[in-house]
Amino acid sequence: MIERMLLPLLMRDATLIDGRELGDARAAMNEEEFRAFYDRTSGPLWAYLSRLTRDRHQADDALQETYYRFYRAGSEYESDMHRRKSLYTIATNIVRDAARRRKGREEVALEQDSPASPSLAPERQVMIRTDLKRAMERLDPTQREMLWLAYAHGASHEEIASILGLRTISIRALLLRARRKLAAILTEKTR
Repeated sequence: MIERMLLPLLMRDATLIDGRELGDARAAMNEEEFRAFYDRTSGPLWAYLSRLTRDRHQADDALQETYYRFYRAGSEYESDMHRRKSLYTIATNIVRDAARRRKGREEVALEQDSPASPSLAPERQVMIRTDLKRAMERLDPTQREMLWLAYAHGASHEEIASILGLRTISIRALLLRARRKLAAILTEKTR
């Protein structure tokens, strides 16, 4: 559904944006390459965005905006990994900018539908998912982003540093602190 909304917007001929023609950006990635890249990356990127925003609708909007900005930039990349890093950096910045704009407004979190573990009873799954969700919400946004990138996406320290704009050398220590804080929050709930 998102693809049907996004690609026609991106692929129009002679569209002017910020005084620049998109035709120039197409030289870096043609429609077929963009579709293949979108197909490979949109699922994991949407999952990342939905965790950051904690709202499916905001994740949809951020996903569309991310691919739009990515394509509009028209940059040439050394590899697919370089493209992916750039995509996640754009997505992270979009979410952070939106959070800054919303600061001061009250948000209501929506319940998520993904199961915690199929081997547990449904009521126990909901309890575990709710506890983890609440614990993650108590973390700093950067800690939440780092944990999600590291453990849900398997991103390397270099990738995490690049996406979040941090120094690679500090990622290991920051991840350790984030894991410890998450563990402390979860154990305080069980006492």
